Amino acid sequence: MRFLIVSILFCVFFSACDFFQIQEKENNKSAIIAIVNTEKLFKKDIVDILPQNVSKADSSIIVNSYIQDWAIKQLLLDKAKKNSSLSTVNEIETLVKDYKESLLINSYKEELVQQQLDTVISKEEIESFYHSNKDNFKLNEELIKIRYLHISDKINDKDEIIDLFKSDDIFDLEELEKQELSFKFHQFNDSIWTRLDKVLLKLPFSKEKLLKKTKFIQKQDSLGLYLVAIKDVLPRNAIAPVGYIKPTIKQMILHNRKKELIKDIKKIIVKDAIQNNNFKTY
Repeated sequence: MRFLIVSILFCVFFSACDFFQIQEKENNKSAIIAIVNTEKLFKKDIVDILPQNVSKADSSIIVNSYIQDWAIKQLLLDKAKKNSSLSTVNEIETLVKDYKESLLINSYKEELVQQQLDTVISKEEIESFYHSNKDNFKLNEELIKIRYLHISDKINDKDEIIDLFKSDDIFDLEELEKQELSFKFHQFNDSIWTRLDKVLLKLPFSKEKLLKKTKFIQKQDSLGLYLVAIKDVLPRNAIAPVGYIKPTIKQMILHNRKKELIKDIKKIIVKDAIQNNNFKTY
């Protein structure tokens, strides 16, 4: 065995050298550059592995490595075939056959689904699905509706900015938004639900503090002044609001449609096969 491997590697080395001679002298893609038992490696099998503008020295290293890997693979495969039981070989062939068939069938089903699946989902359908499955939509995290603003402590008109932030007047909010370039970061839309853990990464308040509704709190540190207003809170295990899980509901509806479509496709295929005498049972 050792002698055989040495012989193979010896052959590989000179085959790699011959490869470049063949490449320079002729463009014969059927030229053999390595042999292991009855298996042959041809020039056409190896030309595509070489990058463009690679030096001859680097090419030699790449080709030698490829041929050695190929030779070792062929030797191992030969040994495996000779030393495996018939039942093992048959089992592997069955697994390969099943896997190939599954790939072909799934590819065909996906193609049909892409062609036939209705992806339009109405607001009414989302609402209906949500109310029918509410208990399945419990939160795994806390959500809050929050408005916050981080500004420098040395910002001009600080008191005016605080007054604008505390106001519920839409015009005051618009006035505040006009100055957003002077803010470090902010979120003024408190009509959307936001994960508390994301907010905690931005604001130097405790979790307990942010889980309480409040019209206004503020805090100052070395980085500046933080203004916060908590409009609403949803604790962990509460039912998630429909707006927050709308993307998830859409995916679930599409998944159900896909399953039903595949069932219908199977029924049609069987029906057509029976009508055309391509499927019979005895």
